[in-house]
Amino acid sequence: MHDFADTEKITHKNLSVSPMIILMNTIDLNCIKEAHARINEFIVKTPLIKSSFYSDAIDGEAYLKLENSQLTNSFKIRGVLNKMLKLSDDEKKRGVLAVSSGNHAQGIGHVSKMLGINAKVVVPENTPKIKIDMIKKYGVELNVFGENYLTAEIKARELERKTGMVYISPYNDFDVIAGAGTVGLEILNELSDANAIIMPVGGGGLISGVAVAVKSINPHIKIIGAQSEASPVMHESVKAGKIVNIEVEESIAEGLQGGIEKNSVTFNLIKNYADEILLVSEDEIKDAMRTFLQQHNQIAEGSGAVGLAALVRYRKQFKKQKVAIVVSGGNFDREKLKMFGEKL
Repeated sequence: MHDFADTEKITHKNLSVSPMIILMNTIDLNCIKEAHARINEFIVKTPLIKSSFYSDAIDGEAYLKLENSQLTNSFKIRGVLNKMLKLSDDEKKRGVLAVSSGNHAQGIGHVSKMLGINAKVVVPENTPKIKIDMIKKYGVELNVFGENYLTAEIKARELERKTGMVYISPYNDFDVIAGAGTVGLEILNELSDANAIIMPVGGGGLISGVAVAVKSINPHIKIIGAQSEASPVMHESVKAGKIVNIEVEESIAEGLQGGIEKNSVTFNLIKNYADEILLVSEDEIKDAMRTFLQQHNQIAEGSGAVGLAALVRYRKQFKKQKVAIVVSGGNFDREKLKMFGEKL
């Protein structure tokens, strides 16, 4: 067990953002520890299990952080809880607004219902039916808009200006990032001697929070992101040294699809604290979903399985190491399991 109190505060002197922004908004290990204390009674402490199959694949030790078994079947509720539990009375009265590919919206719905706050969410047209059905059950005002995530995000920002509601980004928000970073604290509490942690990357909220938490405690642990070749926006942005807009293709990992908001705080956090973003193909993601179901009798959605796909594709890179992989979500339409030849 690791004592999180005996760690140094991470500094941001190398971040390429203005000093004024750093003074006003920043994130460090203390923020993430406070987030964990704030949300701990409301979340599931998801298991970290050793996988024989994936351990054999790297001739080492592979551990799976099963956030697919979290409330709403996704890690996203961690960031939403941290953000919404900090809202002022005035902000609660104004209500909350969000854009999502599905999982963030479910977190918004769950917490809004818990706190008695009005909520409005915008989702793109390619959001899976299972996620839309789950969002509806919370009684939020649901707007389906745009053929992709970036279009929906622009629409949500327009609604923010028109309604005065509190906008809660699924990634571009320090409180949301701090909540997501609690995944890293929990992993290190059980696996403090890990060599690497692999997790999905979309807008970058999860990897940003985990990277800050983990690098503050043990800077030698490598933080590895995984992203689909069909939508490698963050990968290409880091490569270019700036946030770029590129054409993306359809992906079974729709939760990671789309562009990144201009000046998103996650970009600099990833650039400075993450070690690498690995790309995987659509077929490799599907294989990872199938294998996870066969080996562990659990469902990982496409976005949740990209880390598993990366471990297998780049297994030589992780040979004989101790690696944790975040299975970030499990909201996948059971009717589509026929694509894997499975019936549940």
